[in-house]
Amino acid sequence: MKNILKYKDYREYMQDVYNERKRTSVFSWREFSALAGFTSPIYMKLVCEGKSSLSKTKMGRVAQSLGLEGYEREYFEQMVIFGNAKADKIKKEALLKMEKIAREHKARVIDSDAFEYYGSWMYPVIRELAPMMQGALPKEMADACHEAVSAEEVRNALSFLTKTGFLKKTSENHFVQTEKTVIGSMESLPIAIRAMHNKMAELAVHAVDKYSPEERHFLGVTLGVNDESYGLITEEIEKCCKKIMAIAEEHDNINQVYRLNFQLFPFTKKYKCKKEKGNE
Repeated sequence: MKNILKYKDYREYMQDVYNERKRTSVFSWREFSALAGFTSPIYMKLVCEGKSSLSKTKMGRVAQSLGLEGYEREYFEQMVIFGNAKADKIKKEALLKMEKIAREHKARVIDSDAFEYYGSWMYPVIRELAPMMQGALPKEMADACHEAVSAEEVRNALSFLTKTGFLKKTSENHFVQTEKTVIGSMESLPIAIRAMHNKMAELAVHAVDKYSPEERHFLGVTLGVNDESYGLITEEIEKCCKKIMAIAEEHDNINQVYRLNFQLFPFTKKYKCKKEKGNE
């Protein structure tokens, strides 16, 4: 089976351990649970199926029953913390600790790049701005941004973008965009992207008064929907976004970086329609 450092879901790891032991010997859920000190013969099965969770006190016993010691045990415990956490902050902390352990033991993971890239409005903006301003110094790029940013921050952003492959440096102060997209685990990306959406939405609020109507375009509508129409609307938004990106890519001599937000969110709880008496 895979090395533990390749896992992000502790339940998946436990299930794979069980499957491997059962494949190579006579092994049961009763024995698996007993090894971890649980009186219920199916406790470990319930955990693997997501019907129960491991508490902080229980995860140590389970780690021991799995034969985990040292960094493997520490990694497993961080997986449990991540898997049980509800708050993004706790999830992120656990993921980064897992990555640190994995990196120190030569397992390639790149969640930190995703957190870094989506953690600031600056990275996607500089990624667009640098190829546009060929030969520009970091100070000139910083001055071109409406949001406050220093030359040092731009310099660091360029270093990060080139190091991670989002930009390619062709000569001194000359950059081109690569085809690379941000890659991260299915666990890390939702957390990182939520942080980016929060920041971009905050900037959009200020943009209403910061820029004249000639420089920005805001449009909103409040409407009633059901599950079917919601699905159709989100499909149209995605199609529209792709079409807008295609329009932008068709034009040369780009001279400005814009941000486009599509925001569709509920104002109310779902209301269950009552049947009219005549229709009963």
